[in-house]
Amino acid sequence: MAPRIAMVGAGAVGGYAGAGLAAAGHDVTLIDPWPAHVEAIRAHGMELYGMTEAERRTVPVRAIHLTEVQRLARERPIDIAFIAVKSYDTEWAASLILPYLAANGVCVSMQNCINEERLAGVVGWGRTLGCIVTGGIGVDLFEPGHISRNYAKNPDITNFYIGEPHGRITARAKAIAALLNDVDTAHATDDLWGERWTKLCVNGMRNGVSAATGMSGNERDADPEVRRFCIRLGAESVRIGQRLGFRLGPIGRLDPERLARAGEGEADALAEIEALMVAGTNSSARAATQRPSMAQDMAKGRRTEIEFMNGFIAEKGREAGIPAPAHAKLTRLVQAVERGEKPAARETLLAD
Repeated sequence: MAPRIAMVGAGAVGGYAGAGLAAAGHDVTLIDPWPAHVEAIRAHGMELYGMTEAERRTVPVRAIHLTEVQRLARERPIDIAFIAVKSYDTEWAASLILPYLAANGVCVSMQNCINEERLAGVVGWGRTLGCIVTGGIGVDLFEPGHISRNYAKNPDITNFYIGEPHGRITARAKAIAALLNDVDTAHATDDLWGERWTKLCVNGMRNGVSAATGMSGNERDADPEVRRFCIRLGAESVRIGQRLGFRLGPIGRLDPERLARAGEGEADALAEIEALMVAGTNSSARAATQRPSMAQDMAKGRRTEIEFMNGFIAEKGREAGIPAPAHAKLTRLVQAVERGEKPAARETLLAD
């Protein structure tokens, strides 16, 4: 019997993945707290956009509001629940869907940051998997029922990694990866924690900087001073990850050791890393309107995940004995912008 899938959180990532699964014929229910978003999907389907006209499509998909979740009690239980909410909403989202899981049903953290322990605290480690969504998608929920993908599709880039906390590749991890492969390239991994820290390095370089400055991804990486601050962030997170024993993959397109050396002032490495970052601002690779999720949250007046991202990296650095002053500074700045004490501007980052 085909698995029943719930997407708890139908924002940019959850909505994109859930609509993609529905378009491939899978049994998907989107669950979201934004009434206008739910109503737009019900009325018109999920409207998807990409960097090519071929990616433009309208996908009919079931969507329900948080207040309607109890109706799932009258239906066949959920086999796979993707948790696609912000890090600070992990526990309640897991508690919301837990009563409706099948006996062998699982929850999959499809989130930024490292939330598997929070998720397992509600549903148990035996029901917890992680899904790393790489930076090759870059989606934006820009109005109710409308999601745009702001990176070019590339079949050579894996955009979903599914992993078990214990590090073995299981049949269920491979089955979930096979489902997500209908949305974008997906693989099961035997290194959930290394993949998680690698993605955290990527997010740590990008999200908070765009949130603090208001800059798009292209504007951020094209600006020499801002770019070099991003490189310092990357260097700190790489060195902390290495000290913690994680196996790090490429940080986006950047070799982690070269990135670390660039942030530490090695001239050849810095020139190499800067050239790659500038090349990534090409409009055929990343849309001019692309902004990381934290910058989108800031623009919408929503709470950011800064303490779960850069704040978390700084905390782990203290535990590992590796200072992370750039991450600590960025955490303070983003929180100040959130409180309205500073503007989201380039000068906020560079003047402090």
